[in-house]
Amino acid sequence: MGNTVTRFPGGVANVGDTDLFADLVKPDPTKFHEFFDDFDNYTAGDWVVTETQAGATQALTAGDGGLLLLTNSAADDDIVALQKTPAAFAFTAGKKAFFKARFKVSDATQSDLVIGLQVVDTTPLDVTDGVYFLKADGSAALSVVCRKNATTGSTSASSIATIVEDTFITVGFYYNGVDKVFYAIDGSVVGSLDGSSTYLPDTTCTISFAIQNGEAVAKTMTVDYIYAAVER
Repeated sequence: MGNTVTRFPGGVANVGDTDLFADLVKPDPTKFHEFFDDFDNYTAGDWVVTETQAGATQALTAGDGGLLLLTNSAADDDIVALQKTPAAFAFTAGKKAFFKARFKVSDATQSDLVIGLQVVDTTPLDVTDGVYFLKADGSAALSVVCRKNATTGSTSASSIATIVEDTFITVGFYYNGVDKVFYAIDGSVVGSLDGSSTYLPDTTCTISFAIQNGEAVAKTMTVDYIYAAVER
């Protein structure tokens, strides 16, 4: 067929020759704690759901790749938020961390959104600890935040991307285990935040995402997938 393919019949590894898993013929999966949800299935009991009104819904929806649809109730400032339970991801000096998600919202301006790793909190748009992407009502500009606490340990970058109505965007970040949190939009690294102990979250975090109305009209957030990994 004319394709050139590099093959590794002996496998690939991320451990030394004397390691117990040296002959596993694939990378040792125990090196990282990983979470990946492609939303081919949705189990409500795996998530803590915060809703302003009971009319909000969270359910799988038709579409290529597996999609979870959050639909808000119709009053201004109504919110629907999901957090994976229990919290299971800690940022630790010397340990790398990764996050990636693909999502879209129905309204690029008249809505607030957040997605990332955050401390368990019923107000995910303003949490004390986490690394996450945030968009405020009245603007389509996306920001990224690295926060150890709400007042003295927070750093951020604004306008790193522009949300487009009903259009998927892929966001991601990488903590290098030392002093930087690099962030990416649609697969390209566009900047970094200070990831030193001054700003690095010191509380166990969880997968978190939410949408809040910016007007008295129901808004939706569609999540394609979420991935997180932390080096053990």
